[in-house]
Amino acid sequence: MKRNTLTLYNLFPRYYTSMKDWAKEFKHIQKMGFNAVYINPIHYTGFSGSLYAPKDYFCINPIFVDTSDSQSPIEQFQKLINTAHEHHLLVIMDLVVNHSAKDHPFTTEHKDWYVSDKNNRVVSPGAWEDGQWVSWGDLAQFDHFESPDRQNMWEYLASIVSFYTSLGVDGYRADAAYQVPQDFWNFIIKKAKDINSKTLFLAESLGGRPEDSKNLSKAGFDFLFNSGKWWDFQAPWFVDQYNALTPAKSICFAESHDTIRIAQESQGDIGFLKQRLGFTGLISASWMIITGTEYGWLKKTDVIQTSPSDQEEINIDLSAFVTKINQLRKEYPILNSEGTIAIKDHENKNNVVLVERSWYPSSEKICFIINKTTQEQKFHTLDIPAFFGIKNMPKEILSTLDNYGKYTPQHITLLPKECKVFYYE
Repeated sequence: MKRNTLTLYNLFPRYYTSMKDWAKEFKHIQKMGFNAVYINPIHYTGFSGSLYAPKDYFCINPIFVDTSDSQSPIEQFQKLINTAHEHHLLVIMDLVVNHSAKDHPFTTEHKDWYVSDKNNRVVSPGAWEDGQWVSWGDLAQFDHFESPDRQNMWEYLASIVSFYTSLGVDGYRADAAYQVPQDFWNFIIKKAKDINSKTLFLAESLGGRPEDSKNLSKAGFDFLFNSGKWWDFQAPWFVDQYNALTPAKSICFAESHDTIRIAQESQGDIGFLKQRLGFTGLISASWMIITGTEYGWLKKTDVIQTSPSDQEEINIDLSAFVTKINQLRKEYPILNSEGTIAIKDHENKNNVVLVERSWYPSSEKICFIINKTTQEQKFHTLDIPAFFGIKNMPKEILSTLDNYGKYTPQHITLLPKECKVFYYE
């Protein structure tokens, strides 16, 4: 299984009754062309029931266990890993080491592993929302910076990775990676790669400062997540962010377990859905969708409340389109690399955006030509090949609305919300 390229299917575990049902999805995931399945935290949880509030890292959450199976929960998980490998899928699991559940035994047994306030109470992490600090009261924040027993804490957290890597887990998505010091990641990544040198590490870098992302890259992370999901195809911030991450490889996504569904956001607009999937699917070295993206599911996932009853009907079947994106990624090496992007200036830029992606040291390039409006638009110039600095018309490799061949050497016609992708050298 190749690891220099990564196409992630986020199998959200709360949608299923047990790990046995997760495995039933592997054929579908493989058929769409994904090479990795990313699973949100599987650990026994604290009082809130949140997947991201681990109370026992070495015990599988009972809601994922098949009680009719005579195998132990860990044996069931190892069987799941083996089944994924049989389908040529890497297994990426969530790694939550910035915090534990507030009711984890360690908050009393190893209280000095945690951040405490002036009243000696264990502190919960949180985030700023609309100018106010929101504390996540079901969590307890590890003190990675000043704990007097930091080394033992780090050894314990490294043992989690060692345990699951030995079971066959291929990589880890590090939750809130930017809130943990670089030297910790240097330490834990080395521990994992001493067991399996091919172990992958993916950093949740969103929410941190630009310098945090650079430090994560230096710490040995193979992939960082980027913010393409929120880009309006106009503001310069995404171009700056993307280029700042290079040469680190980044992962783009149209929706995740933390965001609203794009089908809900667009009210089921096919043009919008395919535009966002086409862009996020090809702009970065890696991309990710979550359970239900390919079917236009509408309801946002919830790490506490989502259950199997929340599985939705097939509203829109985008499986073939998703497969097309993954096929292109296999066909064109530039789509699995990281480079730099730039917005190209032109006469109709208020309605049509041109994003050119370069790949150094190769001369290969791709250009996204995106109609931001709900009306038909044209990109036009005196000489399109000259505009791109090439001799012949670039090769059209994707039209999100199957509007292929609608161009001349002077103009390219785009349907409402259409995204076209051209390849050239």
